[in-house]
Amino acid sequence: MLHSKPLHLFIAFIFTCSSLCAVAQSQAEVWLTKADRSVLFAKQAAGLSFKTVKNDNPTILINEKETYQTIDGFGYALTGGSAQHIIKMSAPARAALLKELFAVDGNNIGVSYIRLSIGASDLNEKVFSYNDLPEGQTDLTQAKFDLGPDKVDVIPVMKEILAINPKLKIMGSPWSPPLWMKTAYDARGGMLKPAYYDAYAKYFVRYVQEMQKEDIPIDAITVQNEPLHPGNNPSLLMVAPDQALFVKKFLGPAFAKANIKTKILVYDHNADRPDYPITILDDPEAKKYIDGSAFHLYGGKIEALTDVHNAHPDKNIYFSEQMVVEQPDATDIKIVNPVKRLIIGATRNWSKNVLEWNLAADPENKPYTDRGGCSMCQGAVTINKDAYSRNLAYYSIAHASKFVRPGAVRIATNELSDLPNVAFKTPDGKHVLIVANSGKNVALFNIGFKGKTIVAALDKGAIATYVW
Repeated sequence: MLHSKPLHLFIAFIFTCSSLCAVAQSQAEVWLTKADRSVLFAKQAAGLSFKTVKNDNPTILINEKETYQTIDGFGYALTGGSAQHIIKMSAPARAALLKELFAVDGNNIGVSYIRLSIGASDLNEKVFSYNDLPEGQTDLTQAKFDLGPDKVDVIPVMKEILAINPKLKIMGSPWSPPLWMKTAYDARGGMLKPAYYDAYAKYFVRYVQEMQKEDIPIDAITVQNEPLHPGNNPSLLMVAPDQALFVKKFLGPAFAKANIKTKILVYDHNADRPDYPITILDDPEAKKYIDGSAFHLYGGKIEALTDVHNAHPDKNIYFSEQMVVEQPDATDIKIVNPVKRLIIGATRNWSKNVLEWNLAADPENKPYTDRGGCSMCQGAVTINKDAYSRNLAYYSIAHASKFVRPGAVRIATNELSDLPNVAFKTPDGKHVLIVANSGKNVALFNIGFKGKTIVAALDKGAIATYVW
């Protein structure tokens, strides 16, 4: 026989639960950053209430019935330079930093997506690949492939990160193939020799397999970082027809043969050339191997991502890189710009993620390669031995990463000229609205949801994330 509590206690419990649920749904948390730095990504003591009100304020209307793309996450590139600084911290300091970045509880910001360089990027101390050979030698089967320098810093740091967040998404991007595969034996520029397309496809296969052996699952790879910028160190020129050929005849079949599920992404460059990914996706033989296209925003307009989506709506859009920099001694924080352009702009134009460049550097923005490395690329955090400080990239990502968890879906909101915004519904049923005040004055506005209204105010240059 089942035992139960008295009926009046059960009814009281149901009534109390319903009341609490109603209160929770009618209250929105507010996380705020102000331009004058008086508030930096801080939860406000008082939430805001949904009520029945009438006023003349502009209204951001939330429509959860109109949905768009599913979100994979928000985060940074973990460059070799970033990992080099992090691994040199003492174990307690490193643990504290990584918890703040990758855990979700408390004031931690919950970074959920990381981009790794396949071999060196320009933010490594020196250039290397995983199969470096003297000029004139080759290794067509990748028998000498070795993760090499990454075993010292990137891999151990990634293992600590994955212990905090095992569901972290990871993208890998190459800056250059091994030099012996290129038209010139030089890390800068040159092109991939057609004779080595097959060997280079095997190189990608080995990378995914070897990282998996380290318990680091690679969710996606881009074929080439900035394929139309051969002046970086390292770099490679890879025009669209060559990338299409490489994917459809070599990389795609190599992944299929090895039963690799890692997504293949094309382009990985600026929004000024949407024709590059579109022409590749127009080739049905290449398209069948491709998950989507990746973008940067050093050129062009963010709306170009929607042009690519409209041309191939069955393929995904990703935002893989943007440098976000501020002066270390700046009295204000210009957070509206990256939030408006990237967090709001990219996701309103179908991107499944937003990655900023890069996670960490020292006070001099080191390391970076010579002959083309980025000397002005500031980290989201600046590390000085065991101490670290938070920069613009940290706060701009935090306003999304902590709340818009992987699996969230973008939902519809109307666009207001001085209040760019974007909204999401999370897997656990919460709603997240990110708003930037890009106007010249304090903004009074409404948030409308299911017939109820929040009356909100936002200082000029401020960012708020509302969660209910």
